[in-house]
Amino acid sequence: MRVLLTGFEPFLGHYINPTEEIVKELDGQQINNKQIIGRILPVAFSQSATQLIAHFEEEKPDAVIMLGLAAGRNRITPERVAINCSDGDKDNEGRALQDAVIQEDGPAAYFSTLPIRKIVNILNEASIPARISNTAGTYLCNNIMYEMLHYLEQHNLSCPAGFIHIPASHELATTNAQLPSMSHAELQRAVELIVSAV
Repeated sequence: MRVLLTGFEPFLGHYINPTEEIVKELDGQQINNKQIIGRILPVAFSQSATQLIAHFEEEKPDAVIMLGLAAGRNRITPERVAINCSDGDKDNEGRALQDAVIQEDGPAAYFSTLPIRKIVNILNEASIPARISNTAGTYLCNNIMYEMLHYLEQHNLSCPAGFIHIPASHELATTNAQLPSMSHAELQRAVELIVSAV
């Protein structure tokens, strides 16, 4: 089984993005007979989803796990739903969207097709705080989750796909005393368990 695992580059003033580091470290590794294909996406509305789908078409994976940083959250949060709306702060190209429809012909929302309840249970059993999140926001994380699920639906492809937010790493939290954080090792262990669960 081949798993496309994506992360993002740093954004919104965060000098590092733990998802970028984790994805680079796991790229090419094998976890429970699952081959990891790690790819880093730009934080740019004009590029991120396009690159994600290009990676999918090139690699033809059996599952897609998209990772993103949710600085301020204190646990791993698989996202239940992506909505057909982009809105929020400027991306790394300086572009800000407001009330923008992602796909004119798309439904209001798509549900994750990852086993999110199973993922949360496995993480909690491993003493890694986790819970299901019912909002991926309206920034790039929501955008790529929606676009990936829309692509799979339009092409009638059966491929588990979804988005998972992770907290700040301890390294990132040193720049902001208000940020809850987990160690890099624990975050990576969590992602490995998530891959195993899919």
